[in-house]
Amino acid sequence: MSEKPADQELGTIHLSREEPSALDVVPPAHIAHLVENVGVKKAAMPLVPMLTLGILAGAFIAFGGMFYTLVITGSELGLGPTKLLGGLAFSLGLILVIVGGAELFTGNSLIVMAWADGKVSLAGLLRNWGIVYLGNLIGALGAVVLVYYSGSLSAGNGAVAETARSIAEGKVALGFGQAFVRGVLCNTLVCLAVWMCFAAHSVSGKVSAIIFPITAFVALGFEHSIANMYLIPIGALQPGSTIGIAEMFGNLIPVTLGNIVGGGILVAAVYWLVYLRKWEESASR
Repeated sequence: MSEKPADQELGTIHLSREEPSALDVVPPAHIAHLVENVGVKKAAMPLVPMLTLGILAGAFIAFGGMFYTLVITGSELGLGPTKLLGGLAFSLGLILVIVGGAELFTGNSLIVMAWADGKVSLAGLLRNWGIVYLGNLIGALGAVVLVYYSGSLSAGNGAVAETARSIAEGKVALGFGQAFVRGVLCNTLVCLAVWMCFAAHSVSGKVSAIIFPITAFVALGFEHSIANMYLIPIGALQPGSTIGIAEMFGNLIPVTLGNIVGGGILVAAVYWLVYLRKWEESASR
């Protein structure tokens, strides 16, 4: 069967329906080719669209962070149910990225598949990551400024602001190793959510594919570098916080490295090894 290249960005591509499975989803082997094709397109994207879509993704993830902060404030449901509810709220961020269309650094770890197959150069991979990461940071910090001056965190007589500060302080208190491992686990789930979106033929299917992995990583306390670009600064701006630039980057550096390992190696490289590596050719040499 000839593969049809993806002709739109991640999350909004047209999927071939020539060979629907019994469950009417795209099979994993075909998803691998779709992810690879999208990775090639992402790496070749011009600077301005790439940066702009990166800014949008940073803002979209920040919306998820805003919603999460509000939802868990004042909850008396207990630890597990509160975390579950917060995770569901945070899923808004990736839903906006996938359905709305944006460039998210953590999801772009999947470009490793195209790089491993020799269809994207290392320079192209790093260019995409660098530009998108910068765009995500701009979008997240822009959201911090807007939320701060909106006064919305004063809700509940300042209870939401206190929650924001508590979230940020918990994140910067993590050691390097803990932050790194939590970053690995987080982006494994995020990239699996993105991967499963390729199996869906509808918006509702994509949303369903996103909700459980994203809810899980939030509920389990794993670390997402782009979410932290919003959650740490907004918490640092609240009364009583002692968080500075050093503490923020003390979290972002290990979490970012962990996100790369989780998405780029544990998802992208593993699926490349299974579905795209030319095993027959290697065996015959």
